[in-house]
Amino acid sequence: MIVIKNKQRLHKIDTKQVKEITQKILDLLDYTNFDLGIWFTTNTTIRKYNRTYRNKDKPTDILSFSHHPELRPGKRIQVHQPEDKNLGDLIISAEYLKKDAPLWHQTFEERLVILLIHGICHLLGYDHENDQDYKIMKKKETLLLKLLKK
Repeated sequence: MIVIKNKQRLHKIDTKQVKEITQKILDLLDYTNFDLGIWFTTNTTIRKYNRTYRNKDKPTDILSFSHHPELRPGKRIQVHQPEDKNLGDLIISAEYLKKDAPLWHQTFEERLVILLIHGICHLLGYDHENDQDYKIMKKKETLLLKLLKK
């Protein structure tokens, strides 16, 4: 189940559409029946989480909190008990996204899709801490975006 909370009021979020897109991404990854939480918030709130969990005292576009932090890119989650079907949570600053999208020459909606793909990849063990990890993650993100547009 995909649970979406919208705790910000500055920017309109079509939560039904977000849920549909997110489900398509999960389907493409063969994680159709897995759970995922998405929380839309403000720069102020995401800054607090970024400071607490990443030691970066500034707002960011998205934070990912994986239920399977030991998972490596390309490996499948092994389900042994019901809670293993929890991918984790994404926190997205709609405020940051709105400001950031034009810098990428994208609409709010286009940028949101890319962030959803990016965040879900993080939940599945992908990262971009070094050049090699970046290439692996970028390849997966590009493939998912291409498949999503079909």
